[in-house]
Amino acid sequence: MAKTRRFNVFSLSFLDIMSCGFGAVILVFLIIKHDTNQDQEVRSDDLLAEIRLLDYQVLQGEKDLFELLEVLEGVETKVDDSDQSLSSTTETIETQLSKLDELKDLSLAQLSSLSELSSDIETREQDVNRLQALKAASDGAQVRSFEGEGDRQYLTGLRVGGRNIVIAVDTSASMLDDTIVNVLRRRNMSDERKRAAPKWQRAVRTVEWLAAQLPLDAEFQVYGFGEQTSTLIPDATEDWVPMHDGQQLNAAVENLRKQSPSGGSSLVNLILAMRELSPIPDNVYLITDGLPTLGEKPPRAATVSGKRRLDLFGDAINRLPKQIPINVVLFPMEGDPMASAAYWNMARVTGGAFISPSWDWP
Repeated sequence: MAKTRRFNVFSLSFLDIMSCGFGAVILVFLIIKHDTNQDQEVRSDDLLAEIRLLDYQVLQGEKDLFELLEVLEGVETKVDDSDQSLSSTTETIETQLSKLDELKDLSLAQLSSLSELSSDIETREQDVNRLQALKAASDGAQVRSFEGEGDRQYLTGLRVGGRNIVIAVDTSASMLDDTIVNVLRRRNMSDERKRAAPKWQRAVRTVEWLAAQLPLDAEFQVYGFGEQTSTLIPDATEDWVPMHDGQQLNAAVENLRKQSPSGGSSLVNLILAMRELSPIPDNVYLITDGLPTLGEKPPRAATVSGKRRLDLFGDAINRLPKQIPINVVLFPMEGDPMASAAYWNMARVTGGAFISPSWDWP
């Protein structure tokens, strides 16, 4: 009996089969992994390219966005400038339209004023003809007459004329006398004796003389100025008064005769009162004896120095409207040496006259 051959699973044939099978599996595995890497590499390159493209687009977009923001900011600035320019232009147009309306109203007013002036000229011509006839009928007589000793009805260089005339007389205590001692003595006297003081009587006669020379067709105002300035015309009118028959002028002179000189003098208050007149005066006749001792407001000190009086005079002159001739009749006062020079210069600058008459004038 033949000996039975034992079966061995690790025989060469089995090992060859296993080796072949294992090798096939490894080969398949290797083939499959290689293809996967290639697909992944291909896909990775595509994605990288897309990513780079997107990155470029993002960067380009940010750049474009920044440029657009700059353009937008510039446009907004231009819009703001345009709004401001439009607002300014609108205001200018409104202003010009307002001015145009004012010019239209002014033109209408001027036309109306021209018509009124034409009518007023005709009226004035009639008044002039009437006054000339009255003057011829009265043989040169004036509203007031003034009789002096000898030929005293004249003043060298002083012409009394104009359409609107102011006569202003100083009513301060210094008008009582030419010396300080006598002023101090007379200011304590009764009002009746003050009014009888020779110097004050000269001032009153000077006003009478000036009043007698006023033209028949003039308008006038008579002021007394001391610490305050007030009109001497009845009813306390502060406007121009027409001459007419001279009743109010006579009343103003009578009121002056009743005045008693007292206190200090404020030239600036007189000038402020004249500035309220409309139209401004053609001529001002100022009767005084020295520089002012008061300003617009009451003084703080009881005494005033010569320098301070010059300062008060200068302040008053600075308030004086231009083109008003100031004619000064000065009765010099003891202890006030600068008054003559100051008033002479004021008369010279304004185109008026300055005189310091003799003691027996007028």
